[in-house]
Amino acid sequence: MSEMQINQVLSQMRALAQNSGVGEAVPRGPGTTDFANLLKQSLDHVNQTQQASRALSTAFEMGDPNVSLAEVMVGMQKASVSFEAVNQVRNRLLSAYQEIMKMPV
Repeated sequence: MSEMQINQVLSQMRALAQNSGVGEAVPRGPGTTDFANLLKQSLDHVNQTQQASRALSTAFEMGDPNVSLAEVMVGMQKASVSFEAVNQVRNRLLSAYQEIMKMPV
């Protein structure tokens, strides 16, 4: 993975974190970003999105008049997109790790 691709992945992760409000607890500044904390918060956010989608789906199936089909579908798509984004980040991190492990010491 080239340095340009790594920078693209990092910028995408930062943009996603800013848009979702995930990285707000992480202090800003050079060298102060805790990657493990950011990753855990991202996974927790995806989990919350999936649970909210599941709750909307269950409420709709039970006949709750306050939940529309459109809300259920939007919730399911949000959960799907967030899970796919995390899956893609995992794949990129795994390939970067494998490439680093192949490097001579």
